[in-house]
Amino acid sequence: MAKKIEEYDVVVIGGGPGGMTAALYAGRARLKTLLIEKSLIGGMVTYTSELENYPGFIEPVDGMELMQRFDKQFRRFGVDVKLTDVKGVRVEGEVNIVETFRVDYHAKAVVIATGNKPRLTGAQNENNFINDKGISFCATCDAARNTDKTVLIIGSGDAAIEEGIFLTKFAKEVIVSVIHDEGIMDANKVAQEKALANPKMKFIWNTMVDSFEGGDVLEKVILKNLKTCELIPVTVDTCFLFIGYIPNTDIFKGLVDMTKRGYIKTNEDMETNVPGVFAVGDCRDKTLRQVATAVGDGAIAGYMVEKYVEEVNYVQSEILNAQGLLAAYIYNAIETADCEYLTKMEAIQKKMNNAFHLRRIDVYKSDQIAKRLEYTKAPSVILLKDGKVLENITDLSDLETKFVDVVSKYS
Repeated sequence: MAKKIEEYDVVVIGGGPGGMTAALYAGRARLKTLLIEKSLIGGMVTYTSELENYPGFIEPVDGMELMQRFDKQFRRFGVDVKLTDVKGVRVEGEVNIVETFRVDYHAKAVVIATGNKPRLTGAQNENNFINDKGISFCATCDAARNTDKTVLIIGSGDAAIEEGIFLTKFAKEVIVSVIHDEGIMDANKVAQEKALANPKMKFIWNTMVDSFEGGDVLEKVILKNLKTCELIPVTVDTCFLFIGYIPNTDIFKGLVDMTKRGYIKTNEDMETNVPGVFAVGDCRDKTLRQVATAVGDGAIAGYMVEKYVEEVNYVQSEILNAQGLLAAYIYNAIETADCEYLTKMEAIQKKMNNAFHLRRIDVYKSDQIAKRLEYTKAPSVILLKDGKVLENITDLSDLETKFVDVVSKYS
């Protein structure tokens, strides 16, 4: 049975802060926009209990609350939302096809905002205790169930230490396994100071997980001292893993360029190496992964998507759909010689009684439209008939004679 096909200007894959911001900008630009999220609108931010560094909030803001505000805002601009899993993306000409189980969504532009997922330790028996059996990645989700219990935190970055502090509001003891020497952590200084001063927090330095032990649920975590190789059994009710993340980009391998770690490469305009495909947020190769930077990425992508779709529409309606002969004059508007050739082209068109259409394509600010016609330099003239490229004229000396011959040849 053939899949259903739906047409959009823009499809955003991923509903975190970057994806929602891109959808907001695209929707506000009156583009027909779809946002696809496979599980929870808001992404990993919804698992954060307190955000202290998001601009505009004097007091710490709950991640779930902030993402709910994002959600309400972007939907105001008519963005469609589908809760489903994307199986893959493929490009056919200038059409980007986003594949889901029942529907293929055709789009002029795609924004990849798939974020990342928690990294595992790789220790023995780890997989036995994932999925509500003792290993957790979300302090906000599982804090209440650990009231008056003992929990173990693996990691010492911002997420580990800040979520550990949050857990002390519920647990009777929060133990932190730190891979570094005593007193050294990866978290910001403010969080470190709060953690070290918290009487409920205990640190075990120079350690990493050797194995997870228990029956149906986790009962004990065996830590290994990296200097002495001593095995340290720690009896716990829950172990929280905060040791970094892995980008959710597997389905895009072979489509766009990535780093060895799987992060998508983009330029400062959030463009990948594939025209019409953009990437934002934590799945993108960049220095800092925060809510604020994801929002910045999304804003840029949303703006650039609007420009890209405008270019696609212009090329399609004004050039490729034009009937008869058409001359696309590629030029740089700040170059005097280029402008002089434009004047000559206009005179030739008039002299030949409009035997051809003339389109002016300025590459001063952007050459994206010209690239669609596979131009090689400016100034130049690309001659098309019924939307098909016939010739690329790069030598514009004695332009009138050459152009009369070329037009006569294809008339």
